[in-house]
Amino acid sequence: MTTALVVLDMLNDFIGGVLANDAARPTIDPIGRLAERARSTDDWIVVYANDAHHADDFELEVFGEHAMAGTPGAQVVAELAPRDGDIVVPKRAYSAFTATDLDMTCRVHEVDRLVVVGQHTDCCCRHTSYDAFVRGLDVTVVSDATAVFAPFDPDSVTQRQQLALDYLRTYYAADIVKADEVF
Repeated sequence: MTTALVVLDMLNDFIGGVLANDAARPTIDPIGRLAERARSTDDWIVVYANDAHHADDFELEVFGEHAMAGTPGAQVVAELAPRDGDIVVPKRAYSAFTATDLDMTCRVHEVDRLVVVGQHTDCCCRHTSYDAFVRGLDVTVVSDATAVFAPFDPDSVTQRQQLALDYLRTYYAADIVKADEVF
């Protein structure tokens, strides 16, 4: 069986653009290390699930225009750019499974475990984890390679991150690990 490292929304618009999230910057190095390791491991694939919005997407009503398909804001930050052999799944909703080919990608590659990294622990990571859980996939969330959406809520980023991780552990049986514990 195969493990998929799923990198969620590490995009220009979420790092330094219209929805810049300072909480995500420290996740870049751990995600990069995990991607490198996954690429060199036979039973792993690297999947980028990225917002690539259209003008009529429902999510734009909440967050405004961001990561519009084909724009620089919808590109993965240079430090984490996809490489040959990586899979890129454009998405238009919070979950990387909603109206995308991620489910088929998992089936074709016989994925039985998703390792979730990126943004946002309390939104896209959460919805993607749920959809993986209901498909019978094991879910691992990397605590130091995920980040909540800091600008959206004035509460403590650390507290909100812990609450989001606790939710994933409690409701989706997610393993919560640090990057150096994944392999």
